Amino acid sequence: MTANRTFAAMSRAIAIFASMAMLLVVVAIAGAEEPAAKRTYDNRLTRIANPQPLLADHPEFVEPVRETERFEAAALIDQPQADLDVRAWRFSYNARGIVEIPNHLRGKETAIIVVHPWGIDDGQGWNTPQPAGVAFQCTPEKNKILNAHIGQVVDPFLTALRPHVGLVLYSLPGKEDAIRKQIYRSFRATPSAEDRRKGGEQLTARLKDFEYRGEPLPTELLLDRDLPLPDYFKLFQGLNATGRFNREGFWDQPVPVSKQIHVDPQDVVIYDGEGYPPLREFLKKQRIRHVLLTGYNTDMCFCKTTAGYDNLSPDFNVFLVGDATVATFPANPSPQFATNASISFASLEHLVTQISWIKPRGSAQAKK
Repeated sequence: MTANRTFAAMSRAIAIFASMAMLLVVVAIAGAEEPAAKRTYDNRLTRIANPQPLLADHPEFVEPVRETERFEAAALIDQPQADLDVRAWRFSYNARGIVEIPNHLRGKETAIIVVHPWGIDDGQGWNTPQPAGVAFQCTPEKNKILNAHIGQVVDPFLTALRPHVGLVLYSLPGKEDAIRKQIYRSFRATPSAEDRRKGGEQLTARLKDFEYRGEPLPTELLLDRDLPLPDYFKLFQGLNATGRFNREGFWDQPVPVSKQIHVDPQDVVIYDGEGYPPLREFLKKQRIRHVLLTGYNTDMCFCKTTAGYDNLSPDFNVFLVGDATVATFPANPSPQFATNASISFASLEHLVTQISWIKPRGSAQAKK
């Protein structure tokens, strides 16, 4: 009898323990699956009469968007104590046109990110290798156009908005190195004025010490007699940025932010080689909710790299600043049509704004 009572007591204890464990599992699952707070959005659309072209302020860089079927929607983001108005648009085939949406953000919760403002062919010393090397927009002539865009469009935008947003950031290739660590603020530290001076001297010496010369184009190609095209395009590529034409070590140089940008000591540099999670965690720690995305190249780096919108969009409210970006433009002398096409395609799933639509409240710009 004693053994039976002991066995029964042990059975009850095991049952109680199992029930408690199951309860903890259920609570954990319920907590993990608890949905975020939702609200009902009024998605009724009102047709806009006689709309003007979009992205029309810098037609030499971006061909204006001329779709005439345009609709107004209710505010999508309307934060209390908002001090930054950001009107934006997207395209919907189902709506049969462009939908324009006002948004009202808190500036301190907004960051501007410039994707890949590489300092190449701008006088800092990192140059396109000759005679056939490729980087950034792949030729010195095309890089000149992007440097003009950075100086005429992006830098004035940063200068005007910097006092009204929480952060300004730039993404660069590679990982943080000893030289750039002294020049730019990163997720880990902010260099002093003396650090930046010494780092600038080391950057100049390092970039100028490299020989920017690779192999010339091949003058003969060995091709299959019956199917020459596969061999031809394999041996004579449209874009080959390897050490063959760029020289080994070219991509190991400490790529700087473009000289056209007046970098503030509090601006932050993002390094592609560190991946997206550190960027996400840094922005969250800084209480950033919204991102105004600018930079290069609209069809490639702007969407696909560490600070591209493919990564950022699931975690932040991302606005593509359509006239503060430039797409790659092979076989064309201007990026205007390529940029239009890239931004227009992105607008199927992302909001697009433009510099003139981003207005700090109380500013002279907002009163116009």
